[in-house]
Amino acid sequence: MSAGTAKVTSNRIKESRDNLLFDIFVYTFLTIALIVVLYPLYFVVIASFSDPYMVLRGDVIWYPKGITFGSYEKIFQNADIWIGYVNSIKYTVVGTLLNVVLTVFLAYPLSRSYFCLRKPFTLIVLVTMYFGGGMIPTYILVNKLGLRNTMGSLIFVGAVSAYNVIIARTFFQSNIPSELEEAAEIDGCTKGRFFFSFVPQLSKSIVAVLSLYYAVGHWNDYMKGLLYIDKREMYPLQLILRGILMEGQGLANDFADVDEIEAKLKLAESLKYGVIIVAVIPPLLLYPFIQRYFIKGVMIGSLKG
Repeated sequence: MSAGTAKVTSNRIKESRDNLLFDIFVYTFLTIALIVVLYPLYFVVIASFSDPYMVLRGDVIWYPKGITFGSYEKIFQNADIWIGYVNSIKYTVVGTLLNVVLTVFLAYPLSRSYFCLRKPFTLIVLVTMYFGGGMIPTYILVNKLGLRNTMGSLIFVGAVSAYNVIIARTFFQSNIPSELEEAAEIDGCTKGRFFFSFVPQLSKSIVAVLSLYYAVGHWNDYMKGLLYIDKREMYPLQLILRGILMEGQGLANDFADVDEIEAKLKLAESLKYGVIIVAVIPPLLLYPFIQRYFIKGVMIGSLKG
């Protein structure tokens, strides 16, 4: 074996060793990160049907102990829970549809270089990311518009997210070049027809990303319902769950005996975890169906600013 060949072989062995060490470090780090992220979720699940006393004592760490489903029975015995589910699904579906449509309609023109007002409108969108009217002026506006105790107060307020507009604009710039639009115009396609005929087909991934962002926001939002909704039959699920949790945490009266106080504290601790599980089930069921588009949209949209 010549000296040159031996040197090349030595370099390859060294590179292989370095690559192996790097892979070990990366996989070890990612495994630790995965455990750190997933364990709190796992703990909430096992704590939701474990004995609350064992949870408080720290006995529940890796698997449930003293299995009980009292918290779930308490939650689902409440007739309002199903009303909350129906309301939240309705608000989430209608709100997400409106959000995505408005965001795409705003983001696409901002991504086209021929749009003469591109820079001023982009500046206006960016300003709204840092400055807002605040809670009280917004409440007064909603009240003046007659939107209180209506579904409009939950879907029109904050209907467009400036952050999501920037993400969508970046995606359109990266994945729908102006040359494609110009080629379509040569064949007699107008800008409007191009937008409605081709853009939806080329934007499935970013639509999935926006849908997930907006849907999760609507599903988890309880502040708007707390501010703008007084009718219990219109409460979203989060408000219903909050009421159940507050009911479990509150003591009956100042003269309650020790056993009653102990039972209520036990129920409150159990309800705390059960409410979390009930609230997160729908988003977890939705995510696998759009995971492929979600990952693609986030990765492609991050390549170019």
